[in-house]
Amino acid sequence: MKKRLAYGLSFALLLAVAVPASPQPVDAAQKYQNCSELNKDYKGGVAKSASVKNKGGKTKHKPFVSAKLYEENQKKDRDKDFIACEK
Repeated sequence: MKKRLAYGLSFALLLAVAVPASPQPVDAAQKYQNCSELNKDYKGGVAKSASVKNKGGKTKHKPFVSAKLYEENQKKDRDKDFIACEK
């Protein structure tokens, strides 16, 4: 029993070292032309962080949280509440 466990662990370790990890895709933030285009992908808009509150009150959709995406589309945040193109 101990031999099987030792062989199994050795094989798993060898497999983990021999197979390289797949490269992670680069998170490139897209800059949108206007809020209509941004809202096609992100219905609730894009928030800078999860702790921001909407100045306008209730919205239909919850915003997607991404600091990089917000920074690229910051000019579309007209009310400066750190949520761009909220609906």
